[in-house]
Amino acid sequence: MNISILGTGWLGLPLAKKLQEEHTVKGSVTSQEKMQELRDAEITPYQIKIFTEGVQGDLTSFLAHSEILIIDIPPGLRSDPEADFVGKIGRIKDYIEKSPVEKVIFVSSTSVYKDEENFPEYTEENEANGTSEAAKQLISSEKMLLKNEHFQTTVIRFGGLIGPGRHPVNHLANKTGIKNPKAPVNLIQQEDCIEIINQIIKKEAWGKTFNAVYPKHPSKEDYYTKTAKEKNLNIPEFDPNSVSKGKKINSVNLKEVLGFEFKEAI
Repeated sequence: MNISILGTGWLGLPLAKKLQEEHTVKGSVTSQEKMQELRDAEITPYQIKIFTEGVQGDLTSFLAHSEILIIDIPPGLRSDPEADFVGKIGRIKDYIEKSPVEKVIFVSSTSVYKDEENFPEYTEENEANGTSEAAKQLISSEKMLLKNEHFQTTVIRFGGLIGPGRHPVNHLANKTGIKNPKAPVNLIQQEDCIEIINQIIKKEAWGKTFNAVYPKHPSKEDYYTKTAKEKNLNIPEFDPNSVSKGKKINSVNLKEVLGFEFKEAI
């Protein structure tokens, strides 16, 4: 199978290396410096930047001869609240429609579900009801791809990503007055993310939506206190007076559709 991965960053690069074992893989990066890392892994590299008003780089060649496209690019709304992520996905969609790509995997986020004081539990059956700007743009992007009749899309809503060199506790360790101490965590390890995508391709689970979160949800305060101790970091200080809002994400379809079992605990 020929697979193009738009965005070979922290998740996309090890994913590309895994898929390269059985498929022919192209990968995109945004900077020239990262091209060699893809070449070293025998992944055909492309330098591509997506803007609302256009594309920098040869996206047409990147999609040529590929049956599957994996879109793994960050919305970038934290650093730029004015960013038009929906516009970027619309731009990509226009190129996909003119390409041989038949299947799309869109990496989304559990932020599409709203945090509440009663910590609701969401499955894929629940409507995506997030009200933040990031949530609204992700929801619109998902819908745009899912309803397109030129290709079939599967959406994966990952929880917070953890793994090599990446863990929220590193950022929280020196902080005080942290909000939402009682909110449940919704996390997933990098290796499980990669295997979920691999299984979707192997089992041809197209036109689906998957939540992807490890099935244990300790409170943020309990989890990050314990993890900080394990890593010999300063214990994060939570605000005991703040009203916690959160949610629990249940990954029903991973088990029912893919028969997936998590290998990596959080």
